[in-house]
Amino acid sequence: MGYVLVTNDDGVDSPALLPLVRALRPLADVRVVVPDGERSWIGKAISRWEELHVKRIDRDGIEIFAVSGYPADCTNLGVHSLFDERPEMVVSGVNIGLNIGLGFFLSSGTVGAAMEGWITGVPAIALSTGQPDDDRHWKSDQAVAATLWERAARLSASIVADVREAGFPEGVDLLSVNFPIDADERSPRVVTGLAPVGYGRLFHRRDGDVFVHDFDGAFRNERAVGESTDVSAVRSGQVSITPVRLAHTAPLDPALRARLER
Repeated sequence: MGYVLVTNDDGVDSPALLPLVRALRPLADVRVVVPDGERSWIGKAISRWEELHVKRIDRDGIEIFAVSGYPADCTNLGVHSLFDERPEMVVSGVNIGLNIGLGFFLSSGTVGAAMEGWITGVPAIALSTGQPDDDRHWKSDQAVAATLWERAARLSASIVADVREAGFPEGVDLLSVNFPIDADERSPRVVTGLAPVGYGRLFHRRDGDVFVHDFDGAFRNERAVGESTDVSAVRSGQVSITPVRLAHTAPLDPALRARLER
């Protein structure tokens, strides 16, 4: 098999990055292309007019390509431009924060990097961890962080190993994996659907016409969280594995279809 391309949206200084790379190395050759700083909530943005600057750096013996652009830029560069061969898989994460529910899934730079994997024709897995319904305050708890990222890396690597050994599933464009911060390799894993929930207000007025990001973490349309969704699984302490198809259409009411078609 070929190499695994690791990327993220939390940047080169993410505490999750090096533990994940080390955990994946026994499975495959690993190459790392990540943003040079945090690029959260950026979705699958691609740089258009900006020049992209790529700097090769070393962190504890791990070679990292730090990119001035977005997570999806990193995937595209890693697949097409930086190396002489294509990766067998894109692994994006481990994200510092959950990406459960459709609204967060679509907004996530971690997921966006995995989406770019599908666009380039490479199977992709997005990995995210956090505290259900309190995904803001745990990030500053140093006692939690002391052991979290090694544990998250081992769990992530075990899932990647299972997927590689079984083969990436037919008809699946990417896998979105979410788990609570205390999950480990013994935690129960379930295959889930994306909860069809979004979010409400993202910004508050700081002064005059200045608004700043200030999300409270609440889901919009909480009633749509079903028992077999990513949200319910993570809330119950399970590892949620969501197989996602990006190319899909919805049926139309025949009366509306008749009015729209010519």
